This record gives sequence, C-alpha cells and structure tokens, in this order.
Amino acid sequence: MSALPGKSILIIVENLPVPFDKRVWNEATSLSDAGYRVSIISPKGKGYERSYEEIGNICIYRHPLPMEARGMAGYILEYSAAMFWELFLTVKIFCTKGFDVIHACNPPDTIFIIGLIFKCFGKKFVFDHHDINPELYVAKFGRYDFGYRIMMILERLTFMSADLSIATNQSYKEIAVGRGHMRPERVVIVRSGPDLRKFQPVAPDSGLKRGCKFMVAYLGVMGSQEGLNYLLDAVRFIVHDRKRTEILFVLIGSGPEAPLLKRYSKQLDIEQYVQFTGRIPDEELITYLSTADVCVNPDVANDMNEKSTMNKVLEYMAMGKPIVQFDLREGRFSAQDASLYAKKNDPVNFALKILELLDDPQKRERMGRSGRERIENSLSWEYSEKELLSAYQSLFSGHV
Repeated sequence: MSALPGKSILIIVENLPVPFDKRVWNEATSLSDAGYRVSIISPKGKGYERSYEEIGNICIYRHPLPMEARGMAGYILEYSAAMFWELFLTVKIFCTKGFDVIHACNPPDTIFIIGLIFKCFGKKFVFDHHDINPELYVAKFGRYDFGYRIMMILERLTFMSADLSIATNQSYKEIAVGRGHMRPERVVIVRSGPDLRKFQPVAPDSGLKRGCKFMVAYLGVMGSQEGLNYLLDAVRFIVHDRKRTEILFVLIGSGPEAPLLKRYSKQLDIEQYVQFTGRIPDEELITYLSTADVCVNPDVANDMNEKSTMNKVLEYMAMGKPIVQFDLREGRFSAQDASLYAKKNDPVNFALKILELLDDPQKRERMGRSGRERIENSLSWEYSEKELLSAYQSLFSGHV
C-alpha cells in the first residue's frame, strides 16, 4: 500500500528513545517503506545519546530529560521539560522540513497541545494510544484524587483533538469510543506485534544458565505496576519452600524500581538465583529468550493491566516460549493456549504454575508452538502494518 505523494509525518514519543521503542520504530519504518517522509522526536537514553541521527530515510531528533521520574513532582518536572523540547523541535522541523501530520505517542496525554497549535496551520493530529493514563495514575499512586481527574481531562482533550486515534487493542478502542466520544470509524486497532523479520529464535546458549538446569526469563520495564515484587515472592517460595535451587531467574530490562527490586531480592535471600541484566542489545536479548525454558509476565491485576496488551507477551510467543502470567483480559486474548494463568496477584500460585511447566517438557513444547503459530497467523507486525497504512490512506483521503 503506497503513500500519497509528498506526505510527511512527524512522530513524537516521550516515553522511550527511538529506535529502542520497538512499536514506534516498526510504525516509522513501515510508513517510511510505504513512501512517507518520516521524522521522529524522542528523548535521549542509554545508547541513544545523539541529538540527531538518520537511520535509513528516517530523521530522529532526540532531546534530554532531567531524570527518570519517581513521584508526582518528578513526573511534573519530566513532562514539563519534555514538552519544552518537543515544541522547540517541532517548530524547528516545521520551519526546515515541514510535515503534514503530528503522530503523538503517549504517555503522557499532553502532546495534544502541540497538535492543536499546528492544526491552526492545517496539520492533522493522530493519537497513538499506548497507555491508558488515568488507570496508569491509579496503578502508580493508588488513589482517585485531583491528579486522577486531571488525567481524565487530559485524555478527553487528547481524543477531542485527534483526527484519528490508533488503539493497541479492543479495550483501548472501547475507551476511545466510550470515554473519548470518538466515532468508531475514526479509531483503528494497530496491535504491537513483533516483526518476525527481526525476531527469530536462535540457538540456545547453555552458558547463560550459569550452571542451572532451567532458566525463567522476564523482559520489560521495571516499574511499580509490573508486579516484579510478586515474581520475587514466587522465587522465594520456589527456592525456600519447595527447595528448587536448579532454576536461574533472569530479569531483563531496567526502570525506576530496579534498585528496590535488587534490594528486595537480597532481603528475601534469593539473590544468587536472580540475575538482573539491565537493558541489553537486541541480539543478546534474543539469545536469552531462546535459552529460557519459561517466560513470565507478573503484571499486577489492576484496571490498567487488565485492559493493556503487553509487548513482552507477544515477544515471548514469537520466540516459541511458554508463558506464566496472571489471568488478565488482554493477556489471555494475546496468549490463549500459549500461557498458564495464575490467580490474580497470588505469587504462590504463580510459582506453582512455573514449576508445573518446568516439570512438563511436552507441555512447554506444545504451548510454545501454539504461541509461535498465533503470532505467525494473526499477531505479527505484518498484520498490524496493513492496518496502519490503511488508516493513513483513509486519513489523507478524508474518509475519517
């Protein structure tokens, strides 16, 4: 599906640097390959410190952020600094390269302000709905207060400003139509499926198991809502109650909770069985996942995670790995028979599900194959790309 001649798209993402953010990078490369001119504004991050970089035909502008936020004051500082740089760079790109669309990826739900400014110049605004921020606020702070009401207002204003909303799943589309009062035809589901041209299993590396018989792997951000405390509690039960010491638990990724989690593993006396790798290159990541016997998703059962699709689950499936996770709506939709589902927020039941899989190699193989086939047949980026390009053709042709 080809682009309309000469059309240019500016993607703004605040949560992660690009191309580290795989969804944003998949979107950008798909749009660029289809013939659109694509520029991206993103924050800097470890390994992505250059202020300007061209990769293929995509121009990436990166800005500094003062800190990795913790607490309300930290988020206000981070978002204010990001908004300053995003607006500055948007004006710079507008005056030099130009663009026809601002494609805003949340969180936070504040980028609509830039979209509204440039709608005055005839530009379109696309909202790429990555996170449901009111629910994310409650997951982080545990309260429905003034801050929560502000999140609801910002979300509503974002939907009101959008010419098109891109939802990552059916739950998010229901929010856009319900809370956001958007017409259903202006909301398109584009799932965050892995690109199977880049995400293929490789030969396992037994040395990564550090002498253990089994490896259980986690991949993702280390924040409060990711439930990694439940995973560590499950490890404690496995090691100290069930006396299973032949398992290495590898936690891949980073985030604001990582130092606390390392201290918690020491407090639980399980640190010799838990490896924190930090962020690692994709090649190393793929080798770890190829080596793992089981992959886990301990996301806390709450309104945010119930309605959200987790990229890590789809990536585990792409690698042909069986999964253990809590029983959440979108997690079950994604994984189906590729996962066992533990009782919500129950670390002991989570631990028992892990042991059930480790003790049954035939079930592991069968579940892993089921997940890989589901990705190949319906959930890979190949299918999402078609929806993305179709949405943009409709946007430029005036059909939405």
